[in-house]
Amino acid sequence: MSAEAPLLSLPPMPGQRLARGTARLLRSMDHAVLTEFVPARGLRVDLISLGPKGELWIVECKSGRADFRADRKWQGYLDWCDRYFWAVDGDFPVELLPEDTGLIHADAFGAAVTRMAPETRLAGARRVKVQRDFARAAALRLQMLADPEALIAGVS
Repeated sequence: MSAEAPLLSLPPMPGQRLARGTARLLRSMDHAVLTEFVPARGLRVDLISLGPKGELWIVECKSGRADFRADRKWQGYLDWCDRYFWAVDGDFPVELLPEDTGLIHADAFGAAVTRMAPETRLAGARRVKVQRDFARAAALRLQMLADPEALIAGVS
């Protein structure tokens, strides 16, 4: 009988915990969710979700005051979604967040919408582009799960 080394399991970072709980909330609302999505060159959102009617929501997870103040790109995300939210924990100083954005309180296990984001519908061409990119990213991620050697073999 051989002794196997235990798997190293690091606890998720604060933003990852918020993302997981928020993704669970969005999924319960019948949204499909992707993490770490790139809507355009130079932008990377924490979460993007595609709702049952084609609506696109972006959620940025912030673990604290310093994390929020260091984010210089968030306003660029507004052009890529119908609704924009912040996901924070119960200790976050919410007075820092703009009132014209949505607010989600989350932990690693779930979340709740505290303030619904106002809706600003995307133009048709932009919506089609984001939905197409969402679908490609989701399909490629699923393919990598099914065939991780494809990346090594140079198949993409």
